[in-house]
Amino acid sequence: MTAGLRPVDVSRSVDATDWAALADGLDAQGCALTPRLLDPEQCREIAELYDRAELFRSTVDMARHRFGSGTYRYFTHDLPPVVAALREALYPRLLVVARDWAARLGRPAPWPDDLQEWLARCHEAGQDRSAQILLRYQEGDWNALHRDVFGDLVFPLQVVIGLDEYGVDYTGGEFLLVEQRPRAQSRGTTVALRQGHGLVFTTRDRPVRTKRGWSAGAVRHGVSTVHSGHRRALGLVFHDAS
Repeated sequence: MTAGLRPVDVSRSVDATDWAALADGLDAQGCALTPRLLDPEQCREIAELYDRAELFRSTVDMARHRFGSGTYRYFTHDLPPVVAALREALYPRLLVVARDWAARLGRPAPWPDDLQEWLARCHEAGQDRSAQILLRYQEGDWNALHRDVFGDLVFPLQVVIGLDEYGVDYTGGEFLLVEQRPRAQSRGTTVALRQGHGLVFTTRDRPVRTKRGWSAGAVRHGVSTVHSGHRRALGLVFHDAS
């Protein structure tokens, strides 16, 4: 067990989520908030892992790469227990939505019931690096609109969990989601990420009903400028990186 983290059963909080309502939210906006998944102490413990370099495979300076401003770190495959548990508990719930979306768009649904089997397929395809992210923003930092697509194998949903309290630990720094609607102008959505709550959102695109049936609405996400304080978040991606 990663030192400094308490063992935790996250399945109870994941199971307590109204997944039918969450799926409706995803259909309406491309993102939807969960109830609290982590308590404030767990959030603090995860945020403090950022300074333990041995837990991460790489660090990205967003300004250097013109991704925005701020830094994030990719965990190694040896994930802290609570991070691994969250990913395992969320995957089968999100899988229901992923398969439904694939059916609407007439696409294959290559995702098996078991997360580890899916990750093994990613590794066989050359996507064998962990994509779990710990993000840290300070005053003035922001994240450009982007997609977390790291290869041909993509899971269509991901989750970000706020580790600090919006309006208390930081201001600004809202989550941004911009959808390019088929044959229409883009639509933007902003979400204040609450501490310990997860935001489920679209990785790449999602089904949007049009006069011609279902079309794929392309989606990108980012973070608005942090006006004060510090904003830290845990990103859970359900495919690995090349």
